[in-house]
Amino acid sequence: MRMKTLLACAGVLVSQMAVADALPQRWVSAGGAFSEWVVALGGEGRLVGVDSTSQHPQTLRSLPSVGYQRALAAEGILALKPDILVGSTEMGPPPVLEQLKAAGVRIEMLSAKADVAALQHNLTELGQLLGKQTEAQAQTAGYLKRLQAQADWVKQAQQQHPPPRVLMLLSHSGGNLQVAGKDTLAAWMVEQAGGTSLGEHNGYKPVSNEAMLALDPQVIIFAGGRLESDAARAALLQQNPILAQTRAGRDGRVLVIDPTLLVGGLGPRVPDALSRLCAAFYPDVKTAGISQ
Repeated sequence: MRMKTLLACAGVLVSQMAVADALPQRWVSAGGAFSEWVVALGGEGRLVGVDSTSQHPQTLRSLPSVGYQRALAAEGILALKPDILVGSTEMGPPPVLEQLKAAGVRIEMLSAKADVAALQHNLTELGQLLGKQTEAQAQTAGYLKRLQAQADWVKQAQQQHPPPRVLMLLSHSGGNLQVAGKDTLAAWMVEQAGGTSLGEHNGYKPVSNEAMLALDPQVIIFAGGRLESDAARAALLQQNPILAQTRAGRDGRVLVIDPTLLVGGLGPRVPDALSRLCAAFYPDVKTAGISQ
């Protein structure tokens, strides 16, 4: 009887090892949120390369870079001998993806949409590919719990204060400012944190100084550049003095967030960023309910 039990256990172990060996072992990730989720699920050791938006945690910065997620180069990726390339539907260009497929690299394109259903799907897929289904389920449950707690807090805060009018600005490599509009993760974050996003267009687009002044936001959020916090805020107002004439500029309500938060959909750091936005949008409301 004992021998049968030992043989059964050995059979299960061999089966589990076979499944583990069948999973992709060498990963390239293109999209900050996806790379962060691979790490959060315990798969950092499988990453052999990441794109330029994968900056967190800092240990990812020591990995070989395969360039920007929309402008990948097949040669650089193939040199890393990956089993799989994970990214979003924004990943490309298409000819490069076809070249990688022809070379035997598995391509997994996940959703970068800012919604809970996409997040659940992404975590389920990543959990299966990593053999970390239990971890994926736990991460999903904890994430949704935090989002619900924040939504409840916002609902209570808005019973005391009207939602602030918020302008989210994005700058690509020091280029012209773009305003976040509908159907963007930036607008989703503003709304989730209890603000009213002022971008009425779809996606991101440049807006004139006159238009930004006319919008007269109560809060400005800036995502872009390599500077952080006070230095980024000062540079933004120096380069765009018109913003100082808005209500947000006059009241000193100009916030700076990491632009990599906006790449790849809902990433692990988004709830923390939402907590900071909630506190900034409603400074007179206690924030204990949104920190965990």
